[in-house]
Amino acid sequence: MAKPYYFYVLLCADGTFYGGFTDDVGQRVATHNAGKGAKYTQRRRPVRLLFAAAYPDKHAALSAEWHFKHQSRAAKEAFLQAQGIDWQH
Repeated sequence: MAKPYYFYVLLCADGTFYGGFTDDVGQRVATHNAGKGAKYTQRRRPVRLLFAAAYPDKHAALSAEWHFKHQSRAAKEAFLQAQGIDWQH
């Protein structure tokens, strides 16, 4: 069986959300917090992992990331609420 890929959502220090994909969530979050991740998160550290979901392949994880990133803030909040995630605490 192929190694799964993950779509994940971070809460940045400025209160914004960041969505990404990886094959190793723990390592990727550590990379973001080290300032070596995406440009978006470099100036918004520390980041906190809010959500991660496994997908069977890279394409599926990338698709989930794309759909998340192209939603409004309200839609992103609704997605997280539907997952039972309280990002405000």
